[in-house]
Amino acid sequence: MDIAFRDLAPGDAGWVLDRHGALYARDEGYDATFEALVAEILADFLRHRDPARERAWIAHAGETRLGSVFVVRGAAPDIAKLRMFLIDPAARGRGLGQQMLAQAMNWARGRGYAAMELWTHESHRAACALYEKAGWKMVRSAPAHAFGTAVVDQFWEVSL
Repeated sequence: MDIAFRDLAPGDAGWVLDRHGALYARDEGYDATFEALVAEILADFLRHRDPARERAWIAHAGETRLGSVFVVRGAAPDIAKLRMFLIDPAARGRGLGQQMLAQAMNWARGRGYAAMELWTHESHRAACALYEKAGWKMVRSAPAHAFGTAVVDQFWEVSL
């Protein structure tokens, strides 16, 4: 399967929203408030994106979308934030996540960001292992209640 990466195109935001909502409800038990958060992040990106500092990628094989990852501005001007990183279950286990993470990190580095940050949950073990392998460090963890369920928030950072 030949996998390519492209910028967000019309129709992709709907796919990102659908896949996040459906997969996180099925796999994590998240309620509709998670889908609302994803919709808000997408709307903000689509309305206010600074192409010099923010980017999205859709991984695809032909017309089939396989994954997404976004880089947006973080907490400080020299920090980028990784958002909406998702690999469709049918495409997992082939190294696509590693490729997409490297693509995002390299792009951020090339734009002069000194570091990246992200927020995830402890239950996303495969993603956390991928971050750790790429040099990210978990800097904070705390139990929380979000999206209708108990979660453990994790905050990760990496120097570029």
